[in-house]
Amino acid sequence: MNLNKERRAIDAALDTYRQLLDTYTDERFIETPPMGGWSYAEVYDHILKASLGSAIAAERCTHNNCPPTKKGMNFWGYYLMLTGLFPPGKVKVPESVAAKMAPKKLEIEDAKNLIIKTRKKITEITDLIKNAPDNARWLHPRLGMLNAGQWLKFIRIHLQHHLKQLERIKRDFANV
Repeated sequence: MNLNKERRAIDAALDTYRQLLDTYTDERFIETPPMGGWSYAEVYDHILKASLGSAIAAERCTHNNCPPTKKGMNFWGYYLMLTGLFPPGKVKVPESVAAKMAPKKLEIEDAKNLIIKTRKKITEITDLIKNAPDNARWLHPRLGMLNAGQWLKFIRIHLQHHLKQLERIKRDFANV
């Protein structure tokens, strides 16, 4: 994995999320799309909180502050890391995660602040990942045990995946 390439892609995705915020009205940001599903606000809440949580998991790995394990990624973890894509179709968030991270309709200003906080945390951990032990892993609820570098790659893939969701929401509103 090329750490610098992953970091540039994460920064580019976060830049896009930030730029898109300037294109939404406050009302449209929290409005549920006509075909249902999450609002823009809920996508932002989910993706930014998930990115922060993933960065914290990566940080634990960098400090080797993880329970010892010989376990690694599961099938879906290997799929995601190899292809750089989420599996086709809608992915349902595991119940254990859904209960803790139910998306909220946050305000645009809160989304801007979360982007800043996410970027800061990723900046803090990027250099640490270079020296992180490969066998220090933290459990991802869907992908199995990930090390610090894999967590960073997951953040990038997840951010890019939800940019596509924002495009679908935009098309949904345009078709009304």
